[in-house]
Amino acid sequence: MRKVIVFLFFALFVSGCMMGPNYQRPDVDTPQTWRFEDKEAKDVANTAWWKQFNDPVLNELITISLQENKDVKIAAAVIEEFMGRYGVVRAPLYPQIGAGAIAGRDRATEEGPAPMSSAVENPANNYQVFLNVSWEIDLWGKLRRATEAARADLLSTEEARRTIILSLVTSVAGAYINLRDLDKQLEIAKQTAKAREDSYKLFKLRFEGGVISELELSQVKSEYEAALAAIPLLEKTIIQQENTLSVLLGRNPGAIQRGKTVDDLVLPCIPAGLPSDLLVNRPDIRQAEQNLISANAQIGVARAQYFPTISLTGLFGWASTDLSDLFSGPAKTWSWAVPVAAPIFTGGAISGQVKAAEAIQHQTLVRYQQVIQNAFRETEDSLVDQRKTKEQLQTLKQQVGSLTDYAQIARLRYDNGYTSYIEVLDAERSLFNAQLTYAQTQGVLFQAMINLYKAIGGGWITEAEQLTTQKNDIRGVPTDKTATGDKK
Repeated sequence: MRKVIVFLFFALFVSGCMMGPNYQRPDVDTPQTWRFEDKEAKDVANTAWWKQFNDPVLNELITISLQENKDVKIAAAVIEEFMGRYGVVRAPLYPQIGAGAIAGRDRATEEGPAPMSSAVENPANNYQVFLNVSWEIDLWGKLRRATEAARADLLSTEEARRTIILSLVTSVAGAYINLRDLDKQLEIAKQTAKAREDSYKLFKLRFEGGVISELELSQVKSEYEAALAAIPLLEKTIIQQENTLSVLLGRNPGAIQRGKTVDDLVLPCIPAGLPSDLLVNRPDIRQAEQNLISANAQIGVARAQYFPTISLTGLFGWASTDLSDLFSGPAKTWSWAVPVAAPIFTGGAISGQVKAAEAIQHQTLVRYQQVIQNAFRETEDSLVDQRKTKEQLQTLKQQVGSLTDYAQIARLRYDNGYTSYIEVLDAERSLFNAQLTYAQTQGVLFQAMINLYKAIGGGWITEAEQLTTQKNDIRGVPTDKTATGDKK
């Protein structure tokens, strides 16, 4: 028994040896500044930015979506699944203990080359109670590398859930802004149609009185019908947008409550941050890194198969043919062993697994770098989008003002007989199109700001996470470096 204890301490001592490379974060080519960084940017990436819109209805819709959205619930269930898988992979690090009992009766043959002695009872009872223990000594770090990979997979699913939360909040905000933008376009179309209807009725009376020609009446009627045709298209788009938003809220398609108009919404502040902040702010980047950690650890799991597997097994119990004597001293039974299994020839199976693991790690590394580059692109695109859209909106506002004056002057000139009604129609048509374009651009600007918060990420995801009813803390995940196989 003393030899077993000595061997056990030796095994624990040498178990610090681990196959495979220890993970180190790859160097990333990070730009020092953004090309279109705004001087008025504020450190607001860690707050619930959607509240800056100052619309209680939007706040409520986002809260509902975080609690009821089906993708969020699925992601929470996936985390539970990987927590279970992590426990399965981690279990072999510890001794496996089991117990059993047998109660039976059997009869042996009395015929054969060695007849049974008459002193032996036949048939005989058989009673056994035993405790068995087995423990694989992780000399080469196979189990610890597997645990490291499983832990990274678990953390990856948590980051995937946070990515879903990020996309959900920005999708709900974007869909709501788009809905209110469509509402404004519909309002403009209805107002224009009403104004043209009044003009058409007036011109119809003039035509009946012989004041104007049928050509002028047809022109007025055509513009009136053009405004009417825009209304059903916008109404259809609004209903479709409501259905899209309903699904994001975890509901069946239906009507959506409205809050402030797009004109009354407050544009959020521009978040500040250096490009390197994306490495810690974006959950998809952290997810890609956890996938890389897992792939890196799997190389050690594959390489460890080259070396012998050493285990400790033991059994202790009692066995007797008489139940009353089962726990007596003579009935005691025990055994222990140190089985060793080593590969000699596998036909290249192990080397193939090592090669495959290294290739997967390389793929995951390139994918990690790709995710980072895409994050930089999305942030840069959002920055230039919001800046240039602001400039465009300002120009469109001036254009709407100019066309409003133009339409008023054109009508005044027509009423005084200085021009034909074609000039009035041209002015009103241009004004209608400019008003719709201005309303659409308002929505584009709000969407650009939403995309900017989505691209940068930040602590606001944690605040959004707290609004869910399915929050899952990864409790019990080891942070001990020896458990994960990390080395300082």
